[in-house]
Amino acid sequence: MSLHSPMPATGAQQSFMGSYLDALSLVERLHRLLLDVIKDEFERLGVLEINAVQALLLFNIGDNEVTAGELKTRGYYQGSNVSYNLKKLVEMGYMHHQRCEVDRRSVRVRLTQKGREIRDIVAALFERHATGLQTRGVLSADGMDQITGALRRVERYWTDQIRYIY
Repeated sequence: MSLHSPMPATGAQQSFMGSYLDALSLVERLHRLLLDVIKDEFERLGVLEINAVQALLLFNIGDNEVTAGELKTRGYYQGSNVSYNLKKLVEMGYMHHQRCEVDRRSVRVRLTQKGREIRDIVAALFERHATGLQTRGVLSADGMDQITGALRRVERYWTDQIRYIY
C-alpha cells in the first residue's frame, strides 16, 4: 500500500465516520437555527434594526470591555466580518468604542445601555430555553454536561490539529 492511498476502512470506522459527518452537519444546522430563533424573537418584539449575529455578539460581550481581536480569541464571535458588525453596532448606538490608551492602534468596545437591553433580551430568551429544555424533559443537567464535555473535547482536538498539525 502506498503512502498516498488510504487504508481500507473497517465497518466500525465507516460507521464512526458517518456519525462524525452527521454531528458536523448537526452543529452547523444548530448554529443557523439558533440565529433563526434569535431573529424570530426580535421580530416578535419589533426590534428590527439589529440582526441575530449582532445580537449574539452583544450577548457574548456582556459586561466586558474588549478589543476586536479579543472577540475571536475569547470565542465571542465566530464570523469573518467582525469589523463590519462592530462598526454597525457603534453607528446604531449599541456599543461604545474608544482607542486604547496603551496601544493607540487598538480600539476597545463595550455595550451602551441600548446594547445592554439587547443583551438582556437574548439572556431572557436563553433562560426560557434552558427552563423549557429541563421542564419538558428534553435534556437534564447531566445530559447537558455530557454534551458540553464532548463538544469541548472536539474543540480541543480541532485546536490541536491547527496548532500542531499532528
